[in-house]
Amino acid sequence: MFNLDQLDKKILSVLVKDARTPYAEMAKAFGVSPGTIHVRVEKMRQAGIIQGTKVRIDARKLGYDVCCFIGIILKSAKDYDKVIKQLEAFDEVVEAYYTTGNYSIFIKVMTHTIAELHSVLSTKIQLIDEIQSTETLISMQNPILRDIQP
Repeated sequence: MFNLDQLDKKILSVLVKDARTPYAEMAKAFGVSPGTIHVRVEKMRQAGIIQGTKVRIDARKLGYDVCCFIGIILKSAKDYDKVIKQLEAFDEVVEAYYTTGNYSIFIKVMTHTIAELHSVLSTKIQLIDEIQSTETLISMQNPILRDIQP
């Protein structure tokens, strides 16, 4: 396990907010050299703590107005891998979790409209033979959306 010190945590906090922050800017704020920032970031990459950078997209501005979560009950636990493979093929499924509790799998689905959601459910997800049943929860808003803090 990689032990993060205070400087590593500060670097991660800045990068989580904006991965494009220049190393020189962080170095000045933290009182170290840009080379130190570079070395620390590379060590965290090699340790797998930093796994890349990505652009955050506002799905609503692209017309994805419907966000929902679907709890899936499988006919048998052994069907998990097969179902996940099939769900991966659907672009509308943007996240999937193997869970405890009422559902075997919990997925996040994004669509443009309720009609499109209905189509995804009826012509894709609910046609997977290994699924016993589903329950759909539509998200009204997303008041908290943040990355884990180091």
